[in-house]
Amino acid sequence: MFAPSQADVRRFFCDAWAKSRTDQPMDAIEQLAAGWIAEHPEWHADFADAEAAIARNYGDGAVGSNPFLHLSMHLSISEQCSIDQPRGIRQAVELLAARRGDLHAAHHEVMECLGQMLADAQSSGRPPDGNAYVASVQRRATSDKL
Repeated sequence: MFAPSQADVRRFFCDAWAKSRTDQPMDAIEQLAAGWIAEHPEWHADFADAEAAIARNYGDGAVGSNPFLHLSMHLSISEQCSIDQPRGIRQAVELLAARRGDLHAAHHEVMECLGQMLADAQSSGRPPDGNAYVASVQRRATSDKL
């Protein structure tokens, strides 16, 4: 199993951003990462300085305050959708994105569901419940609340 260190993850995102800014060739995953980074101009400075990013303490790791956790979740959701795992996540995210009119906004809502699934698994000591996760995204996609 691939288990990168915190520094490895941060360096990956910073390198992807640097490559995108200088028109260097990139792997598909780097292109995806750079695309999500582009959606977050509030963190461009964080991604522009890899050594500072590696050294920085982003606090408790909350998704909204840690750009590397946040971007990792964007990549995770993108990958889940590309292979439809857990089954049904692609359709649920597509429905939510259509409902919101914005894939980026939909991803942020899906992050809440993903985070809840992981927190539930951690507190219960059981594996993550993919079915509950997909159902949570589906509820958001069909909710009357916009």
